[in-house]
Amino acid sequence: MANHFEKERDKQVQAARRLYCYRNMMPLLSTVLFLFLFQPFPTYAQPPYAKWGRLAMQETMKRYPNAQIVDYLHVGRKQKTPTTSEETFKLLLQEGNRRWALLIHIEFVNQTEDVVNISYEETR
Repeated sequence: MANHFEKERDKQVQAARRLYCYRNMMPLLSTVLFLFLFQPFPTYAQPPYAKWGRLAMQETMKRYPNAQIVDYLHVGRKQKTPTTSEETFKLLLQEGNRRWALLIHIEFVNQTEDVVNISYEETR
């Protein structure tokens, strides 16, 4: 009978040790869980031409109010003068059965980002 009580006491001691071990680990586990769940999500920076792309689409919709913009492509940026640059975008437009491409050139002052000129060029 004493052997049965010793086994039962050993089980209780082992259970108490596990509980003590788990209780000591709780702050660590809580911290890890908190950091994992509440880490900030990565933010993706917009490309430097995003502002000009929005402007190109807004101005295109004003100029061609019945057309839909089907596709959009940033062609590139080039230095026009020592103080100005030009962003170029190619938009694919559709109005009814007609489809055409439109190049939009936005010239702006590098320092202030003030728009100097916007020009349009219909292409195929």
